[in-house]
Amino acid sequence: MERLCLILLLMGRTTSVLAQFNGYNCDANYHSRFPAERDISVYCGVQTMTLKINFCPVLFSGYTVADLALNGRHGDTHCRGFINNNTFPTVVLFSISLSTLEACGNSLVVTTSYGANAYRNMSLVQIGNISGYIDTPDPPSIISYLPGLLYKFSCSYPLEYLVNNSQLASSSAAISVKDSNGTFVSTLSMILYNDSTYNQQLSIPMAGLALKTRVFAAVKATNLDKRWNILMDYCYTTPSGNPNDELRYDLFFGCYKDPQTTVFENGKSQMGRFAFEVFRFVKHRHQKMSTVFLHCVTKLCRVDDCVLLMPICGRRRRRDIEDSLESRPSSGDAIITAGPIITRIASSSGPSLTLNPVTSALLSGVVILGVFSLGFFLLSLRLLRRPPLPTTTPSEAWNPGFK
Repeated sequence: MERLCLILLLMGRTTSVLAQFNGYNCDANYHSRFPAERDISVYCGVQTMTLKINFCPVLFSGYTVADLALNGRHGDTHCRGFINNNTFPTVVLFSISLSTLEACGNSLVVTTSYGANAYRNMSLVQIGNISGYIDTPDPPSIISYLPGLLYKFSCSYPLEYLVNNSQLASSSAAISVKDSNGTFVSTLSMILYNDSTYNQQLSIPMAGLALKTRVFAAVKATNLDKRWNILMDYCYTTPSGNPNDELRYDLFFGCYKDPQTTVFENGKSQMGRFAFEVFRFVKHRHQKMSTVFLHCVTKLCRVDDCVLLMPICGRRRRRDIEDSLESRPSSGDAIITAGPIITRIASSSGPSLTLNPVTSALLSGVVILGVFSLGFFLLSLRLLRRPPLPTTTPSEAWNPGFK
């Protein structure tokens, strides 16, 4: 009798598990298990973080979609996910806006260190990390036969990063940890302008720009949350479009600034502005034109903290502010490139004159007419200087034929 009861109990349990998958794209043969690391996917976007959780193991564990919430905010409907049953397996989607990420308890933590950046130049290197978790509520009773589900996630936004994935599990909980990474580089661009109004974009003539022409550059951010400003850390030029070209000329970095370069705005808004005079690379001395590519290593820093990342060029030491930057938010560096800027190189044979077809035809006519006029004038002089023909005079001897 006891054995029959046990069989009936097991059959009832199996029927219950199969019923949990009814109506959802789940396979009991593959999803009859507790959540694992592979059950959560993290997409780190520019404006939104998207989380996808395999719903089938959640059902197997005895929970519904209403039991999943961000950072324990189970009473707030805005912090819950929604079902997407158009995929296999069925997933629960969570969308986190970066502009309001703290609303559901997510955290933004930044680590700061003074070291070499991407070009081995000493600078303040920062990594921003957004993290949180999705869990199920604890029952009001002292014990529970259901496992507590916990999904941890994070997004890092540096230029260079190393993210480790790991999974923790115990007899009382099924914990899945998923870290991912993202970048804001797609929001950044660099545009060149003709003058300081920054209204008309730079137009380069076919013959190139004259040397010492003043060019105005702007690094801009678009579709980026207003908590971030742009900080141009290092701007330089190369003769090629390769930012890693060994041949380069620095415009400004740290406390160094090229004498012909002026920085108008940096770290104060979502646009950095500066100007410089165009030049030629000496390696192009045997060419009619020289090409110049402009690159800027750019940081994103929180509005109130950008001033702390600016170089200290006076008597104050950088060390005075480093201790206060342990958790100052900033993304990593990004390299923004513009160009080529084509400059005109003067030739040693003197400037050349380019004429249009109408002018060329008129000049040719004038030259031909001048040649004919000169020939006629020389012929006239020659005829005037020729000696006159002899004339007939009377003779004292009579011609007998005229008698």
